[in-house]
Amino acid sequence: MRHQATEEGGRREETHASRLSPHGFFMLENIRVVLVEPKGSGNIGSVARAMKNMGLKDLAIVGPARTKSFWARAMAVRAKEILEEARRFDTLRQAVADCGLVVGTTCRSGLYRSHSRSPREVAQRILSAARRAKCALVFGPEDHGLSNRDLKYCQQLITIPTHSDYSSLNVAQAVVICLYEIFLAAQKKVPRELISRAPAESVERLFDRMRRSLLKIGFLDPQNPEHILLALRRILGRAGLEEKDVRILTGLFRQIEWYAAEGRKVVQEKERKGLKIR
Repeated sequence: MRHQATEEGGRREETHASRLSPHGFFMLENIRVVLVEPKGSGNIGSVARAMKNMGLKDLAIVGPARTKSFWARAMAVRAKEILEEARRFDTLRQAVADCGLVVGTTCRSGLYRSHSRSPREVAQRILSAARRAKCALVFGPEDHGLSNRDLKYCQQLITIPTHSDYSSLNVAQAVVICLYEIFLAAQKKVPRELISRAPAESVERLFDRMRRSLLKIGFLDPQNPEHILLALRRILGRAGLEEKDVRILTGLFRQIEWYAAEGRKVVQEKERKGLKIR
């Protein structure tokens, strides 16, 4: 019976997969699953299997992970090539550096997580972005999930609706639910996102500059600069930044740094002499 169910499931999967257009396959393959410091090797294998079930191939792992262990390979079943081709990174920033949209997952509530949406609500946005750029779907460690430090790299958050008695899902379960919703959404016509998103690393360099500038003028609390920066990240993340936007904002905050350091005196002297500031 198990073999028969597997064969029937395979036929159903082929039927659904046949509905995908070439754009659909491209969008799915342009989505990267990122596991941050996964604990169980069996979970990693289960994630690889879920990815292959739903047409994804790009697996990235932050921190150490046993992708060659017996349980990882056993749980991957026919998705061992995804384990073998998984890339390792020291930091989440490195793992998503080339991605235009980074979506994190969380089951916890809190000030920095209140704007999360369900996988079904976010699926089409992810696919629209994936038509133009690499996208990342980020999952945290099994024991505590993504930290606030991890969340700062995410422009969007997903929370899977669950019963209030026990909201925490196994990481492989969370992956398959999210990818299932994305796979279903890919079978419909997905509009291409109107903007061409800047890579995450370009945006992070902007925020590095922003942090230095706003600290110098006293806008950020030196003891907790990320509190306001996370709000600014949400604002800019909702809008979506293109490379030209990043260049303009970088220039703005560079000018703020200059003014805070020595520019104020230069401007005052020019004003005193009736000269143009620029």
